[in-house]
Amino acid sequence: MGEGEPGVIEWRFGGGWTEAELERRLERLKRFGRNFREAWDEMVPERGWNHYRSQAVVAREPPGEPLAEGAFQRARMAIENYEFSDPSIVEVHFDPRDPLVGRHVLIEIKVLGLHYLCGVRVAEVREEADADGGTVYGFRYDTVGDHIEQGSEWFLLRKDHATGEIRFRVDARWRPGQFPNWWSRVGFMILSPRYHRIWHHAAQRRIAFLARESALAVELPRRGRLVHEGPDVMYRTVLGARRARGR
Repeated sequence: MGEGEPGVIEWRFGGGWTEAELERRLERLKRFGRNFREAWDEMVPERGWNHYRSQAVVAREPPGEPLAEGAFQRARMAIENYEFSDPSIVEVHFDPRDPLVGRHVLIEIKVLGLHYLCGVRVAEVREEADADGGTVYGFRYDTVGDHIEQGSEWFLLRKDHATGEIRFRVDARWRPGQFPNWWSRVGFMILSPRYHRIWHHAAQRRIAFLARESALAVELPRRGRLVHEGPDVMYRTVLGARRARGR
């Protein structure tokens, strides 16, 4: 396929894009704003928005504020670098020299040998002590240009000062966007629930591994299972009501 117009979804079969191609597309992406109007609180199922959420305890530290070089800080860095995403499903391309707020990111979605390239922008960053006695860090990105989805996604890390538990939460609100052809739309409707679930579970496992990669982190307790890989993930989906054609 050719380069296409800025903001238009591209797809390829069997392989992705070169470094130079990605750099050009990332620069073009900066010309576009988000592809929906609703605020976060307006993205409700009654208006056609799907909600996908997962959360898990990914590590533990001693009670109190996050350690200077502990599990929370390692998880924080992994979140900033988008290392929680399984690159066999969603590979992320961005310029690390760009500040996190306002950063434009190319999302390469991979399924059955097909590669779809879409854009997002980091719209908000949270870094605060909350009212419940915890430290919170994370960011939200919005879809921009012509994307196969419309919506926002939060990636939030929180340490509970009382217990030392560190939780990672992914909260997405989205609806189908633009597709390059009809069969991509049909395939997305059929396969996306399964791939969303797989991606969410993989994200929690990856953060758990990256956060605990040091003696400073406190191991999660064993649960007596034969397999002890990854945290217990709470995953929830709420599908939005179907919108009338043309809306």
